[in-house]
Amino acid sequence: MVPTVREELAGLVDQARLQRWMAEQGVARGPVELTGFLGGGTQNVLVRLRADGRDLVLRRGPRHLRPRTNDMLRREMRVLEALRGTDVPHPRLVAACPSEEVLGGAVFYIMEAVDGFNPAIELDGPAATDPDAQRSLALSTAAAAAELGEVDHESIGLADFGKPEGFLERQVGRWRSQLDSYRDLDGYPGHTLPGVEALGEWLDLHQPTQWRPGILHGDYHLSNVLCSRESGSVVAVVDWEMSTIGDPLLDLGWLLATWPLDQMPDEGVEILPEGVRNLAGAVTRDELVEEYARHSTRDLSTIDWYVALACYKLAIVLEGTHARACAGLARKDVGDRLHEGSLELLRRAREITGP
Repeated sequence: MVPTVREELAGLVDQARLQRWMAEQGVARGPVELTGFLGGGTQNVLVRLRADGRDLVLRRGPRHLRPRTNDMLRREMRVLEALRGTDVPHPRLVAACPSEEVLGGAVFYIMEAVDGFNPAIELDGPAATDPDAQRSLALSTAAAAAELGEVDHESIGLADFGKPEGFLERQVGRWRSQLDSYRDLDGYPGHTLPGVEALGEWLDLHQPTQWRPGILHGDYHLSNVLCSRESGSVVAVVDWEMSTIGDPLLDLGWLLATWPLDQMPDEGVEILPEGVRNLAGAVTRDELVEEYARHSTRDLSTIDWYVALACYKLAIVLEGTHARACAGLARKDVGDRLHEGSLELLRRAREITGP
C-alpha cells in the first residue's frame, strides 16, 4: 500500500502544532495543508504547504538530525532574512522558527514556493529547445552570482556572519586536514587522488594577495538554482546552508569548475547530475566570466586560481563519501561515482595548473 502524505511526514512535521505556530506568527489564519515533499537538496527536508490560498515550503533537517543541522539552518534563516530587499534572486523568507520546541527538536523556516525548474535535472519552457533561451539561462547564473558578490554584507546586518580575516589563507590547510581525516574510517585504504598534494601546493604558492570580503553562497552550481519556465533566467538561488562571509569569487570558481564541458574526455564524468549535459556548449566558461564581470566591480584577473581551489575543495568533499562507502557507511555505487567525480575535478584543475 502506498503511504499517505500524512504517514510519510509522521515524525517530521506535527500538522496541528505547525498550524498553531503559523497562526501565532500571522502566517496563516485558516487550515494548513501538508501536500507532500519537494525534491531538492540531499541534506534537508522540503515539505510543500498550502495555507490561505498560497503555496509555501517548509525546510527542516532530516528525520535523524546531525549535530550541526539546526545551527546551519539558523544561518540559512539569517542570510535569507538579510537578503530581503536586495536584487539577489532567492526564495522569500516568510517566517523562521529558530526554536527546537515546535517540531520536536528541529528548527525550521517557511519560504514562498518558487515556480521554477532545476536546470541540472531537466530544462523546461523555451529553454528545453531554444538555444538562445539556454544561453540566457547560462549567463543568468553568472549574473546572479555577481549580484550576490556585490551586496554590502555589513549594511544588511551580516558583519559578524563569518570570519573573513585569513579566509583564503585557511582554505588549503583546512581541506588538506579534511582529506587526512578520512584515514580514520575503517576500510578506507587511503586516497587515490593523483596530484591533489601538488594542487594544494600550487594553490598556496599562487594565492591572490588582494581580495574584498562579501557574501559567499559556498555551494554555487546548476543544482542549486531554480529557473523561470518562461524566460529560463535564474529566479532563485537555493540551499544556503554553506553561506558565510568570505571571498565571493569562489562562487564563480565553483560554477566554472562544475560547468558541463562541451566535449567530455573519454574517461571524464560530469560532476553534477547528467541533466547538466543539456547546457553543454550553451556558453563558454570565458563567457560566464565576462557576464560576471558585467555585473561586478571585482578584479577577475586571478579567476583561474578560484576555479582550481573549487576543484580542490569539491574533490576532497566528494572523496569523503567514497571513504564512507569503503567503511560501509554509504552506498558503494554512490561512493564509486563520486570518486570518479573527484578524479574529473583534479583533471580540470590540471588544465589550469599544468601537469
